Amino acid sequence: MRGHTDSVKGVVHIPGGRRIITCSWDGSLRLWDLESGAQIGEDWRDDEEKAAVYEMALSPNGKTVVSGSGDGKVKLWDVETGKVVAKWTGHTNYVLPVCWSMDGNRVLSGSRGGTARVWDVKSGETILEIKTGHQYTWVNAISLSQNNRLLASVSNDRTARLWNLDTNLPVGPPLQHEDEVECVAFSTDEKVLVTGNFRGDGKVRLWDIETGKVIANWTGHTSNVLSLCWSTDGNRVLSGSADETGRVWDVTSHVKSGGTTLEIKTGYKSVWAVFYSPDDTNCDRPGYNENAV
Repeated sequence: MRGHTDSVKGVVHIPGGRRIITCSWDGSLRLWDLESGAQIGEDWRDDEEKAAVYEMALSPNGKTVVSGSGDGKVKLWDVETGKVVAKWTGHTNYVLPVCWSMDGNRVLSGSRGGTARVWDVKSGETILEIKTGHQYTWVNAISLSQNNRLLASVSNDRTARLWNLDTNLPVGPPLQHEDEVECVAFSTDEKVLVTGNFRGDGKVRLWDIETGKVIANWTGHTSNVLSLCWSTDGNRVLSGSADETGRVWDVTSHVKSGGTTLEIKTGYKSVWAVFYSPDDTNCDRPGYNENAV
């Protein structure tokens, strides 16, 4: 699927399984037909501001997309019209990762300014600002537990950090890595955290949230791990890398050894985002050098 003029940074599935939305550094979101591979309608753009779109997430009801932008704003887009319906300000630098609470009442965002924010969707107000404490300020990725109580953030300071959103306090000490950390995701049962290194060893790591200990080091990627996601049943992890591959890892059979059940040769220089389809039968892999999905 081609049309974007710069790196594709994210993709979401629209309920029904026949359409996806992509976002790009070219400042646009685009709607695609999965069967034909054709773009549906015009590009989605904020006519008032021209800024790269770094990441996006679909609301639980499938009606709204939230995006993080290079202009420091968090934006809401109506899926039916492709128009911006809200802009929230508060971050002082690029907004990189964004996600929704499970009930759709909250949006969470992370910034290059070193903070994370929790937003009330109805009012558009910040209800919690988290000073993450990441040494090099960049919040590269965030993940929210399904009970909406724990937030995980990762950064170039080689740590993953957990936060209790009820108290706005850290949970345990930072989880130390040998290199910069680019991506993070909670397991569906909220007991395990998976992280990926941006530089160095190309490892995918599983962490026990209760103990803060590494329970698995998975090797196979030969370059930066850029993206991660869990299957709906929690039995597999999908990773994307700068080695031009995506990998599917079997969690249940290979917690210790980290067996790759599938290696996907994407043909893209860097796989910046990976997502399972709602039924876990397909995965999407936006590419860096091809500006495509």
